[in-house]
Amino acid sequence: MTTASQPVGPRPREGTDRLRAVRRTGISIGLATGLYGISYGALATASGLDVWQAMVLSAVMFTGGSQFAFVGVLGGGGSALGAALAALLLGVRNTLYGLVLAPSLPRRGWKAWARAQLTIDESAALAATGADEESRRAGFWSAGVWVYVFWNLFSLLGALMGRHIADPAAWGLDAAAAAAFLALLWPRLRSRDAVAIAVAAAFVALVTTPALPAGLPVLAAALVAVGAGLLPGRRGAAGGEEDAESADDRPHRTREEEIS
Repeated sequence: MTTASQPVGPRPREGTDRLRAVRRTGISIGLATGLYGISYGALATASGLDVWQAMVLSAVMFTGGSQFAFVGVLGGGGSALGAALAALLLGVRNTLYGLVLAPSLPRRGWKAWARAQLTIDESAALAATGADEESRRAGFWSAGVWVYVFWNLFSLLGALMGRHIADPAAWGLDAAAAAAFLALLWPRLRSRDAVAIAVAAAFVALVTTPALPAGLPVLAAALVAVGAGLLPGRRGAAGGEEDAESADDRPHRTREEEIS
């Protein structure tokens, strides 16, 4: 009896240690991601927003890619409508994250509102690494809350700096936004189809940038991915992969039949 009950003891402590590790990871992710807020804040005020407008946009929109797109379009001379469309397009992915995370997170009350606000790349990624429901929830809330805190703090710092910086590009702050986009994109280029779509979208953006108003090349590039996803041949290609896999299995089955 005593020997059988011994392995049960450490489990609660192991679970506590695991959750602490997840929460520490969330803090580190929040700090690393928040540093990009300096770039956003400086670009926002340099593009014509005042400090309060930049901070309200950061607190309400709270999705770095969309915020960079919004101030980038405004800074390039684009319209507010074009900026809003570019930001909306880049923010659609958060809706997909929310659908995936819905079974693990609250869907009613103020926590549901908070969950919707904190559903971003980082919180969804850390939640996805959880081995159980508790770890997924801890990862989501830890990353989401700390990214929100650090992002807005560093955005305020950048906005205050931007008032005294005539050209953010001289400090490399415009390159920080591009680096953030590449950091998000690179891990997703795991297949030839994804690489081909990314190259095609980049080509469309480069070709249309001199001809279209600021903000519209981003939308044109995004339509490449949308069009690729709607192609009927994509399903056939998937089916072809399945057929190839089944064809690889056929020799094994044939040899088994010969043996029998």
